[in-house]
Amino acid sequence: MPVSLHSTGKASFDDIYDRPDPSVYYSRLSELDYCIPELAKPHFQRFIAESGAALDGPLTVLDLGCSYGVNAALLRFDATIGELVEHYRAGDTAARIARDRERLAADDHQPDVRFIGMDASAPALSYAVAAGLLHEAVHADLETGDPTEPQRRLLASADLVISTGCIGYVTERTLLRVARAHGRRLPWMMHFVMRMVDFEPAARQLARLGYRTECRPGTFRQRRFASAEEQAQVLKTLSAKDIDPTGLEADGWLHAQLYVCTPTDTDPEDRQ
Repeated sequence: MPVSLHSTGKASFDDIYDRPDPSVYYSRLSELDYCIPELAKPHFQRFIAESGAALDGPLTVLDLGCSYGVNAALLRFDATIGELVEHYRAGDTAARIARDRERLAADDHQPDVRFIGMDASAPALSYAVAAGLLHEAVHADLETGDPTEPQRRLLASADLVISTGCIGYVTERTLLRVARAHGRRLPWMMHFVMRMVDFEPAARQLARLGYRTECRPGTFRQRRFASAEEQAQVLKTLSAKDIDPTGLEADGWLHAQLYVCTPTDTDPEDRQ
């Protein structure tokens, strides 16, 4: 199937986000060995384990570009992408929702974490909430405007903001609106950002709010390229930025880096 390219150079999979359940999403992306949320999972687990005990109440995680609650599913089911592909293969939407809810009721691996998702796809968010993967959702485009007051209150409750590929589709405009939502305290942030996307403009803006941004060593595979055209466009973008793709994108994989944005003046009492 021909795949169009987004302005970031990545292939566009818009059609898989408008289905009533995630079966096509997982099926299509598994063909490309989609793995970035799975590789990100231990980093999120480590933060949750280290920070959850320090809070008075449940830790709240806000997943930007969450689609069908993918990161929540991986964490709460303690699953792999491959296991989720099989989990969603059979049944209709109602059966998939029922199966998710039953699995969470029987064995939720993150019972003390509250998951909020934000995405531009209403069908994906609707499924994730109906299935219980997300406790609440924000359907908004913060690139173009401020959140509504109910949305702002939800965003303000986040202790940790995560993303696994949406930076580039969203920019510092969204990150700043999320960071400012509380007005008094700043959430931690962990963003897995494709190497052809420059995170520096966001880091500069976040620094003005009181963040220190660290790019962690190493890279993380996102998925295989969807086409030779996608690979050529990404390699062209990397070349223009003087980023060496040898052994990484040149070998057929999109790669991401982990940026951790830490509030520089975090008052423990403000996190309660």
